[in-house]
Amino acid sequence: MKHRIVVLGAGYAGVHVAGNLARRLSPADTEITVVNAVPDFVERLRLHQLAAGREIEARKLADVFAGTGIRLRVARVIAVGPERQVVAVADAEGGGELGYDTLVYALGSHVADCGVPGLAEYAFDVAGRPSALRLRERLDSLGRRGGGGSVLVVGDGLTGIETATEIAESRPGLSVALVARGKLGARISAGARSHLRRACDRLGITVVEHTSVEAVEATRVLCADGTALASDATVWTAGFAVSPIAAAGGLEVTENGQIVVDRIMRSVSHPNVYAVGDSAYAVGDSAYAIGDNGRPLPMSCASAGYTGGQAIDAIVGRLTGRKIANTKLVYSYNHISLGRRDGILQMVDDEGQAKPKYVGGRKAARVKAGIVKMSLWATSHPTFGVPKRKRRLAAATDVSAEKAVA
Repeated sequence: MKHRIVVLGAGYAGVHVAGNLARRLSPADTEITVVNAVPDFVERLRLHQLAAGREIEARKLADVFAGTGIRLRVARVIAVGPERQVVAVADAEGGGELGYDTLVYALGSHVADCGVPGLAEYAFDVAGRPSALRLRERLDSLGRRGGGGSVLVVGDGLTGIETATEIAESRPGLSVALVARGKLGARISAGARSHLRRACDRLGITVVEHTSVEAVEATRVLCADGTALASDATVWTAGFAVSPIAAAGGLEVTENGQIVVDRIMRSVSHPNVYAVGDSAYAVGDSAYAIGDNGRPLPMSCASAGYTGGQAIDAIVGRLTGRKIANTKLVYSYNHISLGRRDGILQMVDDEGQAKPKYVGGRKAARVKAGIVKMSLWATSHPTFGVPKRKRRLAAATDVSAEKAVA
């Protein structure tokens, strides 16, 4: 009987893991199934651009996995049962259960609702393709009114900054404001903050600092200090959360629902489950850390690549009886696009703090565009660049006896 590997989620991490496992493991011994709620690969790095009006093609996962031997199941994951080693899914035909021997959990993250009244009813986000297109339709409708309109972006993290600058540049007829809980760009260097401020001034973005939004209404938001800010389209980017499915299934998770993993991305409570990307979190000074120093990696595309690479090495090593090398886990920089022709490349140290030096302007924008292009190419060619030899499985696989390199 073949060893059944099921990958939940086909974002950057899920596609990376599935494609590399298909290239490195013999199909005579293994079968790989990817479960994803939609039939397309979503370029999450570009969803703010899609919302602002750029045409971004959705690449079909069936085309991505063509010729790899990977089975694609378009279905929504509704539960995991690690004790019985099953996954419950729902699709147009009613769904059912999928059994697995090894599970890779890569369901990613979504916008955190934060318990803010009116958020679900009135706010927009750019965390998924449908929601980005919904925002785009709203911006189109504001443009058709002739008199413009107001767009309020709540949250000054990377997503908020990129969304506000992209909308302001692409739709100059709209009035754009960016709400920051503290100082704008507090997590980047002083020089980069100055560059960001100049970009906001150039694009006509109103910056509202030291402000916390406590409620969202149809045409305004209410702030903690009692003020109200007018908004025809409120875009919420203030934090991300993971699905509660892992916690509900009995996997050991953190307070925010991320799966607690060891140095090789394996669940500490269920050793035949691996978590990668935004879904994963390691404790203490184990692997999921900036510079391997014990600090958790942030939710990001880069983190998806590093954690996915470690999980690939661990699964291949375990199933084929080879030593499992520790993949280096680092987080060295932040790339922030400020519209199409401007950006910031901010280096960070081992503690995740911004270094004084940064790169700004067109050069940073070109670097960011190159990273986005490379990420899409790598995802569209999931079996490229790894050894062609497909490893046969060891005669017996014991999930509790991996030979990990210290």
